Amino acid sequence: MKQVKHLRHPEISYSSHSIERRRMRRSRASFGIMYSGINGDNVIIGDGSAVDLSEGGLGIRGNCPVEVGMELTLFLYLLDEEEPLFVSEAMVAWTSGSLFGVEVKEVSLHDGDRILSFLRDQAVGQA
Repeated sequence: MKQVKHLRHPEISYSSHSIERRRMRRSRASFGIMYSGINGDNVIIGDGSAVDLSEGGLGIRGNCPVEVGMELTLFLYLLDEEEPLFVSEAMVAWTSGSLFGVEVKEVSLHDGDRILSFLRDQAVGQA
């Protein structure tokens, strides 16, 4: 049986006037992404690039429109020369033109560790 990592999000309260809903700090990122999902009766397959990344989500600039609430499968082409990182379940949280944000719901233990390692390397590089 394949081990799966469910990403847990810490509970953080925001004031009712706050528009920031992110629960974790995001790091700027730039790498390729392929995404797919179902929108009604249509299967969508899109390409794009990451604009930022956290343990719990990422911002994407894509070439195929998505809608809030859609479930997507992602392939992240990190710059670590390994095979693409596979996110089996992500949900679209917001959209703005070709930009959208997704919340990562499910990823394998190995790929979850790769995300954490990538974020650590980014934090060191940006410091």
